[in-house]
Amino acid sequence: MRIDAHQHFWNYSDSMTWITPAMSVIAKDFLPRYLQSLLAVNSIDGCVAVQAEQTTGETDFLLELARNNSFIKGVVGWTDLRAPNIIERLAAYTQNKKLKGFRHVLQVEAPEYMLHPDFMRGIGALETFGFTYDILVFPGHLEAVLELVKKFPGQPFVLDHMAKPNIREAEIDEWKKNIMSIAQCENVYCKISGMVTEADWQKWKPEDFIPYMDCIIESFGTDRIMYGSDWPVCLVAASYNEVIGIVEQYFSSFSENEQKAVFGENAKKFYHLL
Repeated sequence: MRIDAHQHFWNYSDSMTWITPAMSVIAKDFLPRYLQSLLAVNSIDGCVAVQAEQTTGETDFLLELARNNSFIKGVVGWTDLRAPNIIERLAAYTQNKKLKGFRHVLQVEAPEYMLHPDFMRGIGALETFGFTYDILVFPGHLEAVLELVKKFPGQPFVLDHMAKPNIREAEIDEWKKNIMSIAQCENVYCKISGMVTEADWQKWKPEDFIPYMDCIIESFGTDRIMYGSDWPVCLVAASYNEVIGIVEQYFSSFSENEQKAVFGENAKKFYHLL
């Protein structure tokens, strides 16, 4: 089963302030019917829908889409992990088998946010209920990320978008050092996703991404990485076909089993997809 392990759906509204005027191409609705044909053309059997807004209402919206569209194999939602009643909240979510894990947009928070006792209490509760956690950060957060994932060795984590290295300016050394340290924690996976939006949107070239993918392979191997399109956010810089083409070309010399792992089997294992 080939899986796109990271994409989004939304009904666009002015509250989505992270969509800047420069990103006007995605300032509209993106729903399952728009993605399904793109997946079919690229022989992708299913996807994981990831939160884009910090509301439980959006989590419910994604779960409803998953209920009505069988190709949505899992949902990564949002809930306030700092809530005093987090145990009750998570217990209620176990009723919906399509809900696989949670994410908070940590990239807009100070690095110490993820180390606050209230937040860590919520992370600790995830393992109890078998939920995963997607880590969305910038490179400047990675030292805090390392501290976090070490505190919860039994909790499955995945780094979204390779922690957003500054591909546009070809910055790699500090990011690489931290990535290699985090990868030593075997409970952490990494998504090869979100690269084109960290590059020059108009002038990127496939070879721009090779040093970063080389680092991810060196650090995580092929058993703890997964492909994600980051559709429709990717559209500000590249089409779906271009995004998957970059990754497929890179892995074209890898073995068939390694390619199967990166393009589906690892996501299936991490998120417990059916």
